[in-house]
Amino acid sequence: MSTTPGRAEAAAQRVVALIETVSPGTRLGTKDELRKRCEVSVGTFNEALRLLQSRGLVTVKPGPGGGLFSAEQTPMVRLGNSVLALDTQETDVANAVRIRDALDPLLIEDALWHASPADVAGLRAHIGAMEAAVEAEDPVAFVHANWALHADIASISPNTLLGSLYSSLLELIEAHTLTVLPASEQPLGEYIAHRHALHRDLIDALDRRDRDEALRLIHEHNTSLAACEEPNTPR
Repeated sequence: MSTTPGRAEAAAQRVVALIETVSPGTRLGTKDELRKRCEVSVGTFNEALRLLQSRGLVTVKPGPGGGLFSAEQTPMVRLGNSVLALDTQETDVANAVRIRDALDPLLIEDALWHASPADVAGLRAHIGAMEAAVEAEDPVAFVHANWALHADIASISPNTLLGSLYSSLLELIEAHTLTVLPASEQPLGEYIAHRHALHRDLIDALDRRDRDEALRLIHEHNTSLAACEEPNTPR
């Protein structure tokens, strides 16, 4: 059963509120104790825990006396979490989209240098999911596959701060997106087909280590908007 992003984020924020009252390294409780405190299902709390760990806010220790502990936040983690605060403040998601787009060329540069054959194969799997969504005329599935592709590109980067910041922006945008609209008068089916071709060509360029073409395509990607992402609208 899938979890609701908003509920997982809300549970994560309840744990964050607890973290802010204790010193680094403090035991917060067991997973089950914190889950009950947050009043959510096991699946939702597991997603909240994943968010907290990805943001460097908690550590998990097994065995007797184990559980969740508040983590020591380095300056890099604090900087990344300053962006995450946008979600709880419900600020304009358009700002998050602008920052995400500005980071894309940096991540493409890193992927050109560091992507392994296995990485490229994983990226092509997302391209396949995007193609299937085009054939099914399912723009929502297409956008989710698109986000998954970009998250995996970000994971290739050896720059931990850059990857974490980008992934956090994607989470924020996804949590607030209700619908997908074309950025022009072009029919939506044609529009996502074009976007699929653009991303396919981008991964081909990465595979060839064609820097000029990859950067040209990511520039085209960010100047012809993939979707109208509408924040703070019920799903």
